[in-house]
Amino acid sequence: MERLQKVIAQAGIASRRKAEQLILEGKVKVNGEVVTTLGTKVSRSDVVEVNGIKVEREEKVYYLFYKPRGVVSTVSDDRGRKTVLDFFHDHVEERIFPVGRLDFDTSGLILLTNDGEFANLMTHPKYKIEKTYIARLKGIPSFEDIKKLRRGIMLEDGMTAPAKVNIKKVDRKANKAICEITIHEGRNRQVRRMFDAIGTPVVKLKRERFAFLDLKGLNAGEFRELTAHEVKQLRVLAETGKIG
Repeated sequence: MERLQKVIAQAGIASRRKAEQLILEGKVKVNGEVVTTLGTKVSRSDVVEVNGIKVEREEKVYYLFYKPRGVVSTVSDDRGRKTVLDFFHDHVEERIFPVGRLDFDTSGLILLTNDGEFANLMTHPKYKIEKTYIARLKGIPSFEDIKKLRRGIMLEDGMTAPAKVNIKKVDRKANKAICEITIHEGRNRQVRRMFDAIGTPVVKLKRERFAFLDLKGLNAGEFRELTAHEVKQLRVLAETGKIG
């Protein structure tokens, strides 16, 4: 038996808090009867409807995907571009979706799942899940510039949280640098905008790590299923800030 709001959240229909609101507003039915009591528990045999639409309850699946450049991290694209789901259609039956997003021209690690509650844990800013990127830059950041990024830098949508930044390689002749940067926010094109703000635009960007996960053993366009232990560790990390 699981709480009704959890079942709705896991189906990806709404966050748990929004699911509670839907229940209180009388928009949820169990076996044809309106339920407005929070904490109501349901079994797998119960039929749950939200706004008259049946909630499909699938087995939860979790994938780690190495997204190539030139692919959108959405379920569909009205411009006909390749999406992350195009790599899964022939292999996965469940209705999965990307956890957060990676820009069209950014490659690297992205998770996909059909577990809405897990996706919220991984993407909500308050859980501070770290994402690490390798950025190839046009120009060489000064030490003062790096300190600005480490402290937090003002962008058009506000101050960024402090980032972990290290210069990995410098080519003074070509006026290029490679930087590793770790952030826990997920604003649109944030890493690119942070480096733009210090005058060293990103030429190429790759997300190498998500929390403790990396791309080891995968080529661009390939994926693997997360182990039950990895999923549990990610949940513990989000909820406690520590790997259990």
